[in-house]
Amino acid sequence: MDTTQRTEQQRSADRRRRELLEAADRVVLRDGPQASMNAIAAEAGITKPILYRHFGDKGGLYAALAKRHTDALLDSLRAALDAPADRRERVEATLDTYLAAIEARPQVYRFLMHPSEGGQPGDAGFDIGRYSAPVLRRMGEELATVIEERLDLGPGSQQLARVWGHGIVGMMHAAGDWWLGERPCSRAELVRSLADLLWGRLAAAGDRVGGPGF
Repeated sequence: MDTTQRTEQQRSADRRRRELLEAADRVVLRDGPQASMNAIAAEAGITKPILYRHFGDKGGLYAALAKRHTDALLDSLRAALDAPADRRERVEATLDTYLAAIEARPQVYRFLMHPSEGGQPGDAGFDIGRYSAPVLRRMGEELATVIEERLDLGPGSQQLARVWGHGIVGMMHAAGDWWLGERPCSRAELVRSLADLLWGRLAAAGDRVGGPGF
């Protein structure tokens, strides 16, 4: 098989994988954590063994969906962090971007962060710690990189940036999960309250020399 044939086969496989993920997304939007491999295969117009061939098992499909949605969310968060605004406005915009994303697609959020709620007869559910923790860890590392690149935190800046990155993501996740379930206040009120909590140390830190600024 020559290189051209291999490249075309890879493109075809990638295209088919995207189509299957889009079908899975439609089922998740409808069913949330109760989305099953049977329902996803039916939505895609294929048999369940073919779905397994592409993703291995439900965990493999979950990981692919998690990457797809995390990539999109991180792109939105980076855009908020790069917005031409002062630091307080960018902090609030970043918090609001995360909360707006989970509010807009609550079923997707619950599928990604509460997968153990799901599972149909004969269709194993998720181990929430095994599958959703890496999503939060990736977001924490991404935010830590942004903080280290942009803020002068003094001695031990790399470690402190990682503490802040993971701590902020943990706070957003816990507060957002509670807020999405109970709706005790408006999104704007929650954003202001969380920004107030973060603001003292963030306001005091200087921009890193030569960095893009925060």
